[in-house]
Amino acid sequence: MNIFMVEMKAHRKSLIIWAFSILFMVGAGMGKYAGLSSGGQSMTDLLAQMPKSMQAVMGIGTFDLSKASGFYGMIFFYLVLMAAVHAVMLGADIISKEERDKTVEFLLVKPISRNKVITSKLLAGLVNIIIFNIITLVSSIIIVGKLGKGESVGGDIVILMVGMFILQILFMVIGTAIAAVVKNPKAATGIGTAVLLISFIMSVAIDINSKIEGLKYITLFKYYEAKNLMSEVGFQLSYVILSVIIIAAMIKITYVFYKKRDMSI
Repeated sequence: MNIFMVEMKAHRKSLIIWAFSILFMVGAGMGKYAGLSSGGQSMTDLLAQMPKSMQAVMGIGTFDLSKASGFYGMIFFYLVLMAAVHAVMLGADIISKEERDKTVEFLLVKPISRNKVITSKLLAGLVNIIIFNIITLVSSIIIVGKLGKGESVGGDIVILMVGMFILQILFMVIGTAIAAVVKNPKAATGIGTAVLLISFIMSVAIDINSKIEGLKYITLFKYYEAKNLMSEVGFQLSYVILSVIIIAAMIKITYVFYKKRDMSI
């Protein structure tokens, strides 16, 4: 039994739906840019008049919205959210779906260790995320490049996609760890999504109120922000190290708790 291929087939339709969603998001977002830029008014000046809280929610940051790359940086705020939701749901589902769907005996009767089951599932999740990321990368380079009027955007987009990929891995393994730990398999996806939303809300709150900036180290959405990745700040070593530690810890939790798990048939 090839668990990897079973998982890839099980999540094929979901991946296609998410791929079309991300394509629509990039296309619709940059379509806004094309419409606004033809209006003649400086978008940066226009949006700068908005309250700081609204700017934080919209992810405006310090971008030059008169440029296609700057406008894409703002859109990236929402692309990352979509990618993180997909990743955490994927991670929780690949671990909990057999128990949730009452098909766990499909695995239990096979002569295969639980470690191999987890490894195959994690690899399937990783491949799904890679495909998702590649689709986002290619569509972004094509669409933003077409509207960029000669502006070089490929390098910035590649850097953003690397940051998004690491964030996707973080949320995927958080999802797998939650699914391995919680006793109710049906609750795993909901808990994972709740953790993600809390992290997202905290990141917006930090942008609004600098007094709570110290919370940025426990808010994953602050690790790879477009405004840093597209500037001289780039990838911050502290965040990269924290990412590696969190990923390793979540994978360890997934293996340990899944091996001990009393599967409900």
